[in-house]
Amino acid sequence: MSALDTSVVNVVLPVLRQTFGSDIATVEWVVTVYLLVVAGLMLSFGRLGDLRGHKPLYLLGFVIFVLGSAMCGLAPSAQALISFRGFQALGAAMLAANSPAILTKNFPDSQRGQALGLQATMTYLGLTVAPSLGGWLTDQLGWRSVFYINVPVGSLALWLSWRFIPRDTPSRTVGRFDLAGAFIFMAGLVSLLLGLNQGHSWGWTSPAIISLLVVSAALLTIFVGLEIRSSHPMLDLSLFRERVFSASAASAVLNYICVFSILFLMPFYLLQGKQLNPSAAGLVLTAQPIIMAIVAPISGTLSDRIGVQLPSIFGMAILGIGLFMLSRLGAHSSMLQAALALGIAGLGTGTFISPNNSALMGSAPKNRQGIAAGVLATSRSVGMVLGIGLAGAIFTTVMAQSQITQTGDLLFKGIHISFLAATSFAALGVLTSAVRRPQAD
Repeated sequence: MSALDTSVVNVVLPVLRQTFGSDIATVEWVVTVYLLVVAGLMLSFGRLGDLRGHKPLYLLGFVIFVLGSAMCGLAPSAQALISFRGFQALGAAMLAANSPAILTKNFPDSQRGQALGLQATMTYLGLTVAPSLGGWLTDQLGWRSVFYINVPVGSLALWLSWRFIPRDTPSRTVGRFDLAGAFIFMAGLVSLLLGLNQGHSWGWTSPAIISLLVVSAALLTIFVGLEIRSSHPMLDLSLFRERVFSASAASAVLNYICVFSILFLMPFYLLQGKQLNPSAAGLVLTAQPIIMAIVAPISGTLSDRIGVQLPSIFGMAILGIGLFMLSRLGAHSSMLQAALALGIAGLGTGTFISPNNSALMGSAPKNRQGIAAGVLATSRSVGMVLGIGLAGAIFTTVMAQSQITQTGDLLFKGIHISFLAATSFAALGVLTSAVRRPQAD
């Protein structure tokens, strides 16, 4: 649910604009504020989970998420909806930051990959199915149903979590919450993500974007210095001295850059380039999540037996092949070719994500599982914004600067170059996956 709500609202933005009589810049904040709050707070909530226990924070996250969803459905104006979405995102951050830690603590090492593989499947399905589900709900029941559906589902999930998740004990390590570090990190990360998110619309060389990126660099540098000197840091930077942890975090970011490049670019190809209707386009797009959902838990189980190294490398390599095949799509390509390329990308993603998550969580000590889960969830958010931002920047730049006069040719060239760039990130992901020490598996 928390992953689904990251992107489900994209499809109802035109409806919200018409309903509230708002401009595009205003309604876009319904999506942006959710992303910024979730990304900015996940590390903090992961640390709080280590200090206070993961289950209580996870349950509180469900309560806030359900209440926020109901408030969003009742919103009387665009401004109110933006505020309620920020509140809803507060709960989503608690869920995303603590769920991997709960799984890691409650499953033996021999089943960690399988458990995290199933969790990754749910996350990717939520992110990928969101547009088609949001469109169907809006068509059938109106845009408010996109939020109301979370109330019964979230209430059931809250009861199941309270009833079946074992009670956990906070870390025995004496510590306090690093409030200054949490605030500086959130401000720095929000500045970075906002700059990347709005760069293609505000202009990458505009004073606002340059100022945001400079402020972000300054704040994150201050944060690193503060955490190094702190006796109770919010982010234990010593985790990144472990090659397995740092390589897994970098690989996760690169993987999400590739995945969200696909999610951003393929609707343009199918809807504008191939002139498909939304239903037909949605059917083609399901090739990726279906394959991913089947493969992720299998890959997780396999990694428990043979280690994380080979599945991670193999998965990123297959994803790169899928991206290269997507870069070759053109005006005369068949939908079978598009579905095949998406399926191969899904195969690579599903093969990669479970072993990589298992490697990252397994390389962190037991009393730092919340921080590790926060890093994992933050990697997803950063990769998502970078994927959309970079793909959007390349795509719009090619569309604007190319001398080709036909709009269709412009679109296909933009998609071709954007997917080639994404392929290079997948190749880099192969390298970051390969630098992990095999004996750590």
